Parts: sequence; structure tokens; C-alpha cells
Amino acid sequence: MQVEIEASLPQLKKHGRLHAMRRISALGRITYEVLHFEGDNAVKSQVIARYLAADVKAQANDDPSLAVTPANYKFKYKGLVTDGSRHVYVFHLTPKKKRVGTFKGELWLDAETCLPVRESGRLAKNPSIFVKRIDFVREYDIQDGLAIPRQIQSTTETRLVGKAELTVRFHDVSLAGSPSLSVAGSGQ
Repeated sequence: MQVEIEASLPQLKKHGRLHAMRRISALGRITYEVLHFEGDNAVKSQVIARYLAADVKAQANDDPSLAVTPANYKFKYKGLVTDGSRHVYVFHLTPKKKRVGTFKGELWLDAETCLPVRESGRLAKNPSIFVKRIDFVREYDIQDGLAIPRQIQSTTETRLVGKAELTVRFHDVSLAGSPSLSVAGSGQ
């Protein structure tokens, strides 16, 4: 899949944009091939590179204690809402144990497939003493029975440089042996 990453450090008035190919091997290993970068190198090294490294590390660890399951989270049903033409179940989630990688927030499940269409919230435990908090929204499209990532938005409050904002957009998703899937809302 192609990935567009936009990041900024607003208090420092620094911005950057990276275009890359993201590949996941049959064994689940994530790699990135950078195609183009424009912007400030501080954003590239301090925000974008950290996101890419965390994404690769998270996939490599694949820790079952972080999975959004009843074993790890308390689910509270909030109701059925309509998101466009789709009905979704909304759940409030609270981790049973605060671990780096768990979050407190909401999970939206498609009423027809029970696949996630949105996850949002705040990380339950900060990964570093330099981080005050991390808020995020992950959105998915459902295609061919799979939840395909569409966009991730993240705001990190840091102790050193203030706010760091990151938006990751995924498009031109293709699965091995399948034609390319066009992710809705990607603009491509």
C-alpha cells in the first residue's frame, strides 16, 4: 500500500510530508520504502521516523495482551449509530491493565460484519517520560471481508517541543494474489 504521512511541530513551525510504500510480508514483517520527502528534517527524524519505527516494532512484537479483546478490555455498549449509510455499534473501552499500547476510548464496529471501522482514544500508559499524552483516531474501510486501514490521526503532547501532530493516509492497498483495492476517501 502507499502511505502519505504529514507531520508537524506547530510550536516550532516545522512541517514535513513523506510518501512511501508500506509492505507486509507473508510472515507479517512490515517494511517501508521511502519514495519522497519534503519539509523540515527535524520533523522527518523526530516525528515521522519515530512513527515508522514504532509501527515496525509493534507489528514485530504482536503482543496478544494488547489486542482489543474481552481478555484485555472492559467493553461498555453505548449504542447503535449511523455513520453515513452504515450502522455501527459503539463501545466504550477501558483496559483491564494499563500497559504501553493499550488505550481508553471508543471502538466502532460495523453492524453487518462486526469489523472495526473506527478506534479512538488516549493511550493508557505513556511510552516515554518525555511524552505527556497521546490521543489518536484510526479509521478503517471494509473491503472483501477485511478491515483495511484508511487513516490514522495522532496528537502527542511532549514535554520538550509541545505538540506533535501526525496524519497517516493509506491508499492503493493490494493483497497478494488480489488486484489493487482502492480505499474510499483516499483521493486516489
